[in-house]
Amino acid sequence: MEVVIVADAAAQGELVASAVADLIARKPEALFGVATGSTPLPVYQALAAKVAAGQVDVGRLKVCQLDEYVGLPAGHPESYREVLKREVLAPLGIGDSAFLGPDGGAEDLPGACAAYEQQLADAGGVDLQLLGIGTDGHIGFNEPVSSLASRTRIKTLTERTRVDNARFFNGLDEVPRHVITQGIGTILQARHLVLLATGAGKAEAVAATVEGPVSSMVPASALQLHPHATVVVDEAAAQQLKLSDYYKATFASKPAWQGI
Repeated sequence: MEVVIVADAAAQGELVASAVADLIARKPEALFGVATGSTPLPVYQALAAKVAAGQVDVGRLKVCQLDEYVGLPAGHPESYREVLKREVLAPLGIGDSAFLGPDGGAEDLPGACAAYEQQLADAGGVDLQLLGIGTDGHIGFNEPVSSLASRTRIKTLTERTRVDNARFFNGLDEVPRHVITQGIGTILQARHLVLLATGAGKAEAVAATVEGPVSSMVPASALQLHPHATVVVDEAAAQQLKLSDYYKATFASKPAWQGI
């Protein structure tokens, strides 16, 4: 696993946006997997700035989402599809036709999960998938004890997760109880995984992910099994890493670092 420690979220955003831009230059029709939440926002902002400056052409880029709430009406402002339209598609100038995601409003939810798996396969698979990490080590909505071989499926949100997400709704009662999420096995099929973390609150989860054993209790630790996984963290999120000096030295020795 490649670990990169940067000064702050802005540096993280610029670095990862540059990696995405390099991918697009090599493969204009790439499938870029995106995640919601505040952590990846600097990446999207830095990438949008490159597009606006004419440094990146996203005309053939495809975008796919990691997860989606179940049961929200179409167009609900807090559905992840709508959030990603606002935070990723619109700033990059990408239309809905280039966006892939599961249907959280489908009557046949297991069928919708299988259909999304097929969509990803038909698109040639995800080239680069951004991931955040929960304080308990979850990725997507794969909570602790999720199968490391799991595929896209319906998951019940923990009360802790619902409370965390209540700030986006008019109270806890409005937060959906179920989601569709890519499974860990699905996530591991992406060609390149980039996990982002900032802040001291994520330090314990980052250390368990990078330096602990592979365990279903820490779903993100499955990234250790991937041939091209990169963890990009700020100083605060790196503070519990035992080998932080090694990671810093390794990165410093690669000033022309490419293709994280």
